[in-house]
Amino acid sequence: MRPIRWLRKNLVVIAGVLALAYLILPNVVVLVFSFNKPKGRFNYTWDHFSTDAWQHPCGVADMCGSLTLSLKIAVYATIGATILGTLTAFALARYRFRGRAATNMLIFLPMAMPEVVMGASLGTLFLNMRIQFGFWTILIAHIMFCLSFVVTAVKARVMSMDPRLEQAAQDLYATPLQTFLRITLPLAAPGIAAGALLSFALSFDDYIITSFNAGNTVTFPMFVWGSAQRGTPVQVNVIGTAMFAIAVVLVLAGQLAGSRRKAKA
Repeated sequence: MRPIRWLRKNLVVIAGVLALAYLILPNVVVLVFSFNKPKGRFNYTWDHFSTDAWQHPCGVADMCGSLTLSLKIAVYATIGATILGTLTAFALARYRFRGRAATNMLIFLPMAMPEVVMGASLGTLFLNMRIQFGFWTILIAHIMFCLSFVVTAVKARVMSMDPRLEQAAQDLYATPLQTFLRITLPLAAPGIAAGALLSFALSFDDYIITSFNAGNTVTFPMFVWGSAQRGTPVQVNVIGTAMFAIAVVLVLAGQLAGSRRKAKA
């Protein structure tokens, strides 16, 4: 009976661990095969242990160029979407204006719309406006679909904030700018950071919308898709492992900073 009681008591924890292991398993496979030295073009079966790919991550032609382009687009898209999304979230959460309900609906449409539809629609728009496909069309498309995620994250944070803190600052003769910089912005910072990180990940990882609006420009996901047909190089696993490790470090750093802030409070 004791094993059954223990299982009932820890069933939720066990299910959570199994779900987490299921999610992390592909990343473990990518990590393991980044040290593989395949005999042929395809890195699907284990052959020999090697660190050549880690020593020469740019050994494949055009791969690091596409990676640099994807990182640049992701950074610019994150900045643009975070600024526009934060302003929009504050407007929707704090103010009443004509068309607010319609704006709410339009903001959430890109999240509900299939990426194929959005990519094709943007491609048609750029064609009708006779805009040349390339870096700028990709950037505009990424800002548009990242905007919804930033608004959602920031709006949820803003609506949970206690307005009495800002009123107390005003009672203590703080100017509107001082209230925003010292009270409102620090309280909204976790939501803004979450939206920014999500925007960066979505932009860097996007393939479907990018393929409709890239023209001859090749981002890293497009390079991976093209190389997979001829044989994915081991360096792709190296880049994937490095990006995953950076993401984990950023998340852990954020959690550590939050824990220290709570401890000081």
